[in-house]
Amino acid sequence: MELSRTVRDDDGDTIFGIDIPAEDTLVSICEEWGRSESFLLMAEGIEPEGRRFGTGEPDFRLIVDPVDGSRGLMHDKRSAWCLAAIATEHGHETRLEHVRAACMTELPTTKHGFTDRLWATRDSATKGQRLNLATGVAQPLAIAPSQEESLHYGFGTVADYFPGGKAIIGKIAEQILLEEMGGWNPDKANVFSDQYISSGGQLAEVILGHDRFVMDIRPLVFETLAAESSLCARPYDMCTTLVAEQAGVIVRQPDGSTFNPPLDVTTNIAFAIYANTALADRMQPIIDRALAAHL
Repeated sequence: MELSRTVRDDDGDTIFGIDIPAEDTLVSICEEWGRSESFLLMAEGIEPEGRRFGTGEPDFRLIVDPVDGSRGLMHDKRSAWCLAAIATEHGHETRLEHVRAACMTELPTTKHGFTDRLWATRDSATKGQRLNLATGVAQPLAIAPSQEESLHYGFGTVADYFPGGKAIIGKIAEQILLEEMGGWNPDKANVFSDQYISSGGQLAEVILGHDRFVMDIRPLVFETLAAESSLCARPYDMCTTLVAEQAGVIVRQPDGSTFNPPLDVTTNIAFAIYANTALADRMQPIIDRALAAHL
């Protein structure tokens, strides 16, 4: 398939045929925008130091993942997401905490008749809409993260997308889920896993109330294995964290500390997403024990 061909391997990620039209469109929009404002673009597919638009020093930083979830979308299996955020510019010190507004837009498969969009600013609650692709009519989308305080009969996932570290991740996931559920009942499917190969998509699933917990510890696992790997999430994959936080979703480092990565395209990031504070507080000691046992 033309869309699934490998075009190049960048510092950010592997770039496929499906990514190129999105990159071209992004650059074209930024060139037009740069006629009136000065800013720095950080994006997958763009040079690691970013690209300046406009004249003079940048007034803000725009960080974008044009197609988060290329692998699923290019095979027409599952939606990808376009992720974008605007942050005040602080040079190399620019971090997630500086994001002022963020928006995430679903990129649907060919058989989908609707697409979702979620957005938020630092001073406003998360909003959403569902667009009918046939009629062009948009309806408000309910923002309703789960208020359940356990994973019982819900979706809880530890990301395990690619070969490399699967044995360790599997042991950690098994320990977390079994302890959270109070042990294994072989007669019941008490918790489910959804390996959605899109960090933005996973974030959306929690925001919309479909999932309760998602954790990605690949950088920690690769460090344990003394392996340098690019098969990890990067800051652009989670640049719309503000959308989740303004909906009441909790995003932390796996160890419970503040999630505040630099807004670049090269840092490997680990994170844990919880549908609500009570669930996060309940699960943190369980996660701490599992990480200590296997990393």
